[in-house]
Amino acid sequence: MNNIHNLTIIILTYRTEEKILADCLNSIDPQANILIVENSNNNAFKKKLENKYPDLNVILSGRNLGYGAGNNFGLSKVKTKYALVLNPDVILEKDFFKEINKYLDQKINFHIIGIKYKDDIIWKTSGSFSEFDKKIKLKTETKLYYDSLEVVDWVIGNTMLINLEKFETRKLFDENIFFYFEEFDFCRRVKNNQGNIYSSKNLFAKHLGKKGSTNPDYILEFEMLRNWHWMWSLFYYHRKYYGYLYAVYKNYGKLFRYIFNMILFTILFNKQKRVIYYARTFGLINAMIGKKSWYRVGSLFQ
Repeated sequence: MNNIHNLTIIILTYRTEEKILADCLNSIDPQANILIVENSNNNAFKKKLENKYPDLNVILSGRNLGYGAGNNFGLSKVKTKYALVLNPDVILEKDFFKEINKYLDQKINFHIIGIKYKDDIIWKTSGSFSEFDKKIKLKTETKLYYDSLEVVDWVIGNTMLINLEKFETRKLFDENIFFYFEEFDFCRRVKNNQGNIYSSKNLFAKHLGKKGSTNPDYILEFEMLRNWHWMWSLFYYHRKYYGYLYAVYKNYGKLFRYIFNMILFTILFNKQKRVIYYARTFGLINAMIGKKSWYRVGSLFQ
């Protein structure tokens, strides 16, 4: 039985290169519903895409909401039982929809199902919380479910199948987080509530990485954005689950190292590394003093 019609794919974009997005869209089964959330008020982008792809639905968020709030905005518009959160720089493998169709029925009790990369050596697509944090005491199974599904604690957020009927709200991601740790936080809350998270051995995708919302002309500024939010979100995550003092304990050593490196690379006239450590330093400081995740690169993220 074909259940693809009961799946909506949400693609969050922000100034995404046309070729990158086209490759993503061309890898999607035409029977699936596709909803693009453009994190801006770019009407020209909306009209161009909808003219090129008549079955495509593009909605504008009005401003750059970030990953979590942007996807929540898209999820609030979904009318199907299942949603696939998909980054625009992901290309789905040929048999992806043949395999995902097997999970779109009433037989498998799941909240989230994640994917694999064909080359899963460098970048992990799923795992256990205890691999990163020994304080976590969640009970983790290691068995296989329905042969192709492995029970895990977390899955990567660039390609994430969600059973919406398992949730009372469509605000699944923590909107305090602009960038990084959104899926980790989401999966942890699901696990805390005894939800079922699996990683599929048969769903494969190719993630280009750092291509979804940037421009080659602004590589350094994008690196600054990434590093600022990585440190802000890391501190926020620790504070959320363990308290402020523990978050300081886990991160104060990084703060001193980053300040030292920022000064060092200023002396050495290494602009790229100076900017990176500047971003890490002030992302962490802003989190420590309780500021919201406010930073945007002015010339790129407006």
